[in-house]
Amino acid sequence: MNQHELIEKANQEVERNREMVESDPYRLRFHLMPPVGLLNDPNGFIQFKGVYHLFYQWNPFETAHGAKFWGHYTSKDFINWEHQPIALAPSEWYEKNGCYSGSAIENDGKMVLFYTGNVKDENGDRETYQCMAVSQDGITFEKKGPVIYLPEGYTAHFRDPKVWKKEDTWYMVLGAQDEDKQGKVVLYSSTDLMNWNLLGPLTGSAMNQLGPFGYMWECPDLFELDGKDVLLVSPQGLEPEGDVYHNLFQAGYFVGELDYQKASYQHGSFTELDRGFDFYAPQTTVDEKGRRLLFAWMGITDDNEKYQPTIEKGWIHAMTLPRVLTRKGEKIVQQPVEELQLLRKNEVSYNEVQIITSNVTLEGIKGEALELLFDEIIYEGDSFEINFRGGARFEYSSKLGKMRLQRKNFKDGSIESRHCKIDAVKKLHVFIDTSSIEIFVNDGEEVFTARYYPDVADQTITFSALGRVQFDLKKWDLG
Repeated sequence: MNQHELIEKANQEVERNREMVESDPYRLRFHLMPPVGLLNDPNGFIQFKGVYHLFYQWNPFETAHGAKFWGHYTSKDFINWEHQPIALAPSEWYEKNGCYSGSAIENDGKMVLFYTGNVKDENGDRETYQCMAVSQDGITFEKKGPVIYLPEGYTAHFRDPKVWKKEDTWYMVLGAQDEDKQGKVVLYSSTDLMNWNLLGPLTGSAMNQLGPFGYMWECPDLFELDGKDVLLVSPQGLEPEGDVYHNLFQAGYFVGELDYQKASYQHGSFTELDRGFDFYAPQTTVDEKGRRLLFAWMGITDDNEKYQPTIEKGWIHAMTLPRVLTRKGEKIVQQPVEELQLLRKNEVSYNEVQIITSNVTLEGIKGEALELLFDEIIYEGDSFEINFRGGARFEYSSKLGKMRLQRKNFKDGSIESRHCKIDAVKKLHVFIDTSSIEIFVNDGEEVFTARYYPDVADQTITFSALGRVQFDLKKWDLG
């Protein structure tokens, strides 16, 4: 099928399923979702001519991972989003099994997309091509075909180009797997966006004092933040270790210094960006305000993916809320963009609430789409717990110096947990949507992100404590 035919077929799929999809009580109120089918990685995140563009990996034909399209949302304010025409469909020989993840830049007033063309033969053997497409208006794109072919020394797991400019040179990082089955991040340079020079691996498994660290590194993003060079990356193949690496695949960062002349990157240890269940493939951009902004896929590819209840209504997965990144030493801090405050309505406020027992409710503190802000939290006891609509529970133990988020497993309903160490929980900023939760701890020093599926009728939020806990609380409904 040519591009036009593929796009028409996808549009028909959207229309045919619209009523069923929109009837789902778990459709989110203030997060980006696919109109039908499966959404995964954020792609091509950019502010272009004053408008924010977020593309996304999209399979419109089923709720499983197949030949991906690039879906496309735009917004001027992070509140009102418009679903644009499909940007890329897998119609050409070099992308016939999927227009995989990539990025966007602006050059000479045009938007330029870089993405991975995925090809599989009848035996399932993979080929990979790094491709380019150009647009005058940011809506319709002309494909230019492959600009990078697979170099020697790497398997065909070679993808997810992220491009930026430093002085008068363009640079690209790619996620890769070398022939020893070690995950790597590879650096290229170009002066014209068409001809690219391989500068070599920047870092990866068995490099830079890391030791073995995953068989594939996906979705790299390298940028300067407050004077340091930060590498976001999603390594696959890390085994659980204490409190960390408990999802099937991880997403995190290194803080260091990139030597452009030597194409070397000296960095510290790897830190997970999010401590919850559903956070992967983050991508950033800088906007006109100078903010380093991030979206991530609020999902993960694992064995339980196919048990999510939204599949019955023809769709699966969503994006996280947009976040602003700052750096405190070696720590990356995430906070929700301030524009989200425009969603607030029906404020309820409490000062010096005291919880000394279990299952306490507060009048006006309930709902299925709301924002909670806990401040000035003081503990005289062991633990503090918040139960969200009977479907997710956040707990902090001052005795253990640990916090955790629990939810019901999608497959069998058992309770599963994600946790991490923390000195004290002084502030909590919580965004609850119909089937998601994002908890920003201590102004975003740690974040827990998860999908969860409570009883639709249950809008209660309860508080429990061992000992006495006191806090100030504000709640807003989010429309």
